[in-house]
Order: sequence, then structure tokens, then C-alpha cells
Amino acid sequence: MSGAADGDQIRVVLVEGASAQRSRLVSILQVQGDIVVTECSTGAEAIELVARSRPDVVILDLHLRDGQSQQAIEQIMARTPTPILILSARIRDRREPSAVTALVAGALEALPRPPLWTPAQGAELRRAVRQISKVHVIRHPRGSQAPDPPRDVVPRAGRRPVVAIAASTGGPSALVTLLGGLAGLPAPVLVVQHLHPDFTASLVEWMSRVSALPVETARHHQVARPGRVYFAPGGRHLHYATGDKLELVELPDTPHRPSADELFRSVARTAGSGAIGVLLTGMGDDGARGLLAIHQSGGSTLAQDEASSTVFGMPKAAVGIGAVTELLRIEKLADAVQRAVREVVGG
Repeated sequence: MSGAADGDQIRVVLVEGASAQRSRLVSILQVQGDIVVTECSTGAEAIELVARSRPDVVILDLHLRDGQSQQAIEQIMARTPTPILILSARIRDRREPSAVTALVAGALEALPRPPLWTPAQGAELRRAVRQISKVHVIRHPRGSQAPDPPRDVVPRAGRRPVVAIAASTGGPSALVTLLGGLAGLPAPVLVVQHLHPDFTASLVEWMSRVSALPVETARHHQVARPGRVYFAPGGRHLHYATGDKLELVELPDTPHRPSADELFRSVARTAGSGAIGVLLTGMGDDGARGLLAIHQSGGSTLAQDEASSTVFGMPKAAVGIGAVTELLRIEKLADAVQRAVREVVGG
């Protein structure tokens, strides 16, 4: 589903159980005329309304009175994929446990809902709506329908392909799109997603339901197999070592652990020109220097473009230092990864 084009009205479905809060939000959203709101009050109504009206954005109360917020997110993303913005009076930011759970399920952003909306907070809400309305989200194959993983491949050029992916803000939704398109990939896939350590298991569970390949949490000294996806656990770096071994380490003490730079650099060292690095949406610059290391080793380097990124910070930093060979929309990245792996395997 495509987001709203620049200059067009943005059609929003607002899902809020409290009528007074709903009325206030409608006023805030429509004040400048570019956002048009349709309302409903329950998760079940939201699923049907989104399927029928196909809006550009869904704004959903994280704690609906019917208790169906999480189910609504999952059903909307399965039936009518649409950018979803979560609001909640019980969170301070997107790192709160309940917010993370919603993001893992497919929501793009989570914002606190203040007791009284100030003009500045209203402007921030409208800015967030405009931003995520530009993000393209699509339906994806389910993990239960995934084919059997491919058998080990011996590359003719003597190189072993390995795919390393990193993401931060907006990453879970981007990963759903990317992993859904990697069916039959004859290479291991290693993933770093910036996330609180307590929610790695939830993330892996969600990804296993939408990935075209089997998904698991990486274990120390585990051998990475082609056709499988390995997520870095929270609080430790994921390294790729000689013999296709995965290593989990606590040092160095970096702002993000797991770190995208640490993963990419290890893949560059070990896989050389067989490395394929993919940098997705995220805030900051983690991954830029590591992607450059892959580029300098002769590997392939891909990144998500600005139009399809929730936050273009990490890809932009990589582009700025010359680390990216292909900058693509999120729905084009899986094909690019498949092509890059075939080039390694085929020599």
C-alpha cells in the first residue's frame, strides 16, 4: 500500500474509545486542513474500517477499552497493511514495554498522549502523521508457509555469501518486508535490531511469523546455516567468525549493544567479498562505518532509501561516507539481496 503523496490530503482512521479524547484529537489533526479523519472506537471496527476505506495512516489508542489494540495492529498489517501510529497515556516514549510490543507487531511509531494537548504537542502529532504517511508497507508471506531451507551451497568462486542486516527506528516493519522476500536464499542472514533486551524474544516470535525463512535468536558458537535468519540477542554484539561461527560478545561498550557497526565489521573481516550488508531505517549513524568496511572488502552494500524509511538517519550517514552502492525502496531490497547472493554463489 502506498503512502500519501506530497501535497495530497492524508486520510486517517482514528481508533479511540473515549469520545471526548476522540473529538479533541480530530480537532488537533484537522486544524490545518491537510489531514482528514474517520473515527471508530474499537479494535474490531478498526480492522473492518481500514479494510473498507484503505486510509493512509491509522492512529490507534494502545489501550482500547475492548482490549483489542494488539490484535487490531496484527490484523490490519495482515489484511490491509497500513502505517500505524500508536498513542498512549501510559507511555513516556517508544521504548516502553507496551510500545515495543506494538512496534514489534508492525506499528511504525508510538507517542505519549498528554493529559492536555499543547499547540506544540499537536504540531508534533501532525508531523508524525505526515512522516509515516509516506512509508510504504505491504503484505508479506507468513513463516508457516515458508519453503524448506536450501541445502548448503559451495560457491564456485570459493566465497561464502553471508547477509548482514541492521535497523533501528521503524526497523521491525522494514524487516517484515525484507525477510518476507528472501525465500530460498542460499546464505545465512544475521540481523541487528536496536531494541530493549527484554523484547528480543517477542521480536523473533513476530519475525518468525512473517519471514520466508526460519528465524531464531543467535547462540554463542552456533554455526550459521544457509537459509536461516539469526537475530542478535539484546545486550550483546553479534559477530560472524571463521567457520561460519556466530559469536556473542559484550565488548566494546558502545551506545548500542548489539551494534550494527560491530556486526558489519565482523562480516567484512570474515566473508570479504562474499559479504552483503543491508542498512535499514534508523536514527543516528550506527552501521555507517561498518557498511563502509564491507564496501572496502569488496562486498555488496545496500541501504533503504529516504522515502520508505521511518527515519533516514542511519542510511543517510552511510551514504554520506560513500558506503552504499545501492539505495533502494524497502520493497526492492529483497530482490537486490537475492541478486547479490546469486552473484557470490555463481562467481
